[in-house]
Amino acid sequence: MSGIQRTALVLTIIGAINWGLIGFFQFDLVAAIFGGQASGLSRIIYGLVGIAGLINLGILFKPNQEFSKEPEAKTSR
Repeated sequence: MSGIQRTALVLTIIGAINWGLIGFFQFDLVAAIFGGQASGLSRIIYGLVGIAGLINLGILFKPNQEFSKEPEAKTSR
């Protein structure tokens, strides 16, 4: 996994936590930290989380070589 994909994954997780807080407690953490939903910095954060989600779509459809390989049979001698 590349650095961009890892960063995108972290941003997506942050976004998911924020949506969970909104859903369960009606509390928008990003807006609380960065000055409201309409502030420029909050909108940048929301935009970055959205772009990260799009990047993660590529991860979803990319075959993972670690899981597609057959496990090697262990032989004991």
